Amino acid sequence: ADQWKSTLETYAYPVFGKYPVSQIDTALILKVLEPIWTTKTETARRVLNRIGKILDYAKVQKYRTGENPATWRGHLEHSLPNPSKLIKVEHHPALPYKKIGAFMRDLRQRTGPAATMLEVTILSALRSNEPRLATWGEIDLKAGLWTIPGARMKMGEEHVVPLTPRLLEIFTKLRAAAGEVKDDTFVFPGPKPGTPFSNAAMLALLKRMGHTDIVTHGFRSTFRTWASDCTAFPSEVCEKALAHKVGNKVQEAYDRAAMLDKRRQLMTAWENFCNTVIEENVDNVIPMKGTTAA
Repeated sequence: ADQWKSTLETYAYPVFGKYPVSQIDTALILKVLEPIWTTKTETARRVLNRIGKILDYAKVQKYRTGENPATWRGHLEHSLPNPSKLIKVEHHPALPYKKIGAFMRDLRQRTGPAATMLEVTILSALRSNEPRLATWGEIDLKAGLWTIPGARMKMGEEHVVPLTPRLLEIFTKLRAAAGEVKDDTFVFPGPKPGTPFSNAAMLALLKRMGHTDIVTHGFRSTFRTWASDCTAFPSEVCEKALAHKVGNKVQEAYDRAAMLDKRRQLMTAWENFCNTVIEENVDNVIPMKGTTAA
């Protein structure tokens, strides 16, 4: 909500903030976007999207008529460069997978919900908001499954996470400590009743651990690189573990059961790897009898 207000106040309101919505036209939209379209492309896209939603709402409420001037396809795409050609892909800074064991050893020595939430995020290979907003109604401890509704997933589709032994242990302890809960009770509650834990908590924890060069989302890359380099699991299984779309709907429905079993094996292998500390700069040369190592 704050981001909506902030971007509109910064970019839209100075241009047409005092105009009635019925008078917002393409020329005004372009006057907002053109100064930032090539220099702040992602921000400009968000501003366009937010203006468009407001004007759509205004039309439904009969505050304005006609086409939405903030429409991209078939309209503004003829006046502004394609944003996909302007935005440079920036990968999230990630921890090399050979260092994950030592990192997890350090992490598990820390207490508090931020540390627990980060461990859950890493072991499940999820985006940070998915554990942060998890509710107890999603967790089935008996079946060992965590079912995240599509409304909470980036791709808009339900995602089922097989709970590995360590994840099951964590959730079982959290459930016992939570006492009486409802289905909509947050697994990681915030300080105020009915609110989730802070979105910045895990990033702040990483900084306290001395890892200012990585971000929470980067652990998904750590997992994916490990899966490619160190396992023989099929690519579609690894992609499905990251909640990426694989194949068409028919194929997804057909493979669902098999995928879940294979993903449970994959995530258990990932957990085992996370439990393994690979010591760096260790001399692996074993001197032969009667000789000394150079």
